[in-house]
Amino acid sequence: MPEEDLVELKFRLYDGSDIGPFQYSPASTVATLKERILADWPKDKKFVPKAANDIKLISAGKILENSKTVGQCRVPFGELPKGGITMHVVVQPPLTKAKTEKKVDEAPRKNFCTCSIL
Repeated sequence: MPEEDLVELKFRLYDGSDIGPFQYSPASTVATLKERILADWPKDKKFVPKAANDIKLISAGKILENSKTVGQCRVPFGELPKGGITMHVVVQPPLTKAKTEKKVDEAPRKNFCTCSIL
């Protein structure tokens, strides 16, 4: 594949540091990008994703779906002359874990209502 067809991406982490830049084919999927981020994640960070599904990629203010390709994500930017694209990375734990924790926290709460007529 000619080098000019490749898209240059870098990934900005929550603390402002970057992973990359790397060059990807426009046919690469967001799932592939997440796997690369997981493999190159700095070990000294406070929040470390355990799986690729814990990573959310944000580009142009939208959370990208795993099935989208780099070429589809680039559309809002138009044609950037030899420029790179920065995508923001958010680490989010799986929703099942968050729901379980919520139920545990809510269990001890009991609302008692009493009325006194004097």
